[in-house]
Amino acid sequence: MITRDIGAFVSRARTLAHDFGPPTARGAFLVAPDGFRLAAESARDNRYMAEHDGFDAARASDEHRALHRALAQVVPTICFPGDPDAPDGLFPNNVFATGQGRYIVGRMRHAVRQREAARADIRAFFGGVLDYAEIDLSDQVHPCELTGALVIDRARGIGWCGLSERCDDIGAQLMHEAFGLRATLLFDLAPGEYHTNVVLAVLAGRAALVCPRGFADPAVVDALVSLYAPHAILLSEAEHAAFAGNAIALSHQVAWMSEGAGAALSPATRQALADADFEVRTVPLTAIEAAGGSLRCCVGELF
Repeated sequence: MITRDIGAFVSRARTLAHDFGPPTARGAFLVAPDGFRLAAESARDNRYMAEHDGFDAARASDEHRALHRALAQVVPTICFPGDPDAPDGLFPNNVFATGQGRYIVGRMRHAVRQREAARADIRAFFGGVLDYAEIDLSDQVHPCELTGALVIDRARGIGWCGLSERCDDIGAQLMHEAFGLRATLLFDLAPGEYHTNVVLAVLAGRAALVCPRGFADPAVVDALVSLYAPHAILLSEAEHAAFAGNAIALSHQVAWMSEGAGAALSPATRQALADADFEVRTVPLTAIEAAGGSLRCCVGELF
């Protein structure tokens, strides 16, 4: 099922057991922020990006190495070199993603990011080293920026796909099929939002961090609350602005987010995460966040 009908989606999702696959990844991959700078094309529809003088390449590189070290304590984590001609390349989850025995290459909206999909070394790693089958969506015309646009509950095999300039309805259909999902809900993001994973995180299939202002239709927020209760956690505007919604669980007990996001969490949000059996761990990412994404954007998952 792939639908805009919220009621039908919720009814279908309620019937699905947590048996689609592992709720968290067995490994992670990163791409180093080589050539870190403002990508003017991307800035046209990413309001979170800083101006030129807000970019500090050396500091971003230091932060990224610290992120690699931190994640490697939880799951095996590899890092590919960056491409100086692809300044957004440190956000690889938009371009490459994995599923059961497959890897998927997304279609990026902007030309500056489309070149990332052509990287032979990353494709060779997935196809040659891991022996994953390839599903290449990069040559068709419909934008589908993978797990930036599509937040996946890997336990139940359901997707939450926010439509914007970065993903249209046909791109969403292609991703739904590529990931082999059981049910996907299509909805519009609020004006000014570019990716779903900035306003929603599903943590290990049992909790959700939700930024209500990021959704055009409040009924989508209600659906999230109904499916993830009692661990549907609504974030404040301050938490949203600090990228608290851009979090990820790479294991059953740890929710990762940036240090700035962690500092913005209210006591109630921290308690709600603890009630869901999540420890919050953070990494300083102030320099990287100038590029309009945060910790989850940096992390590709290996399933």
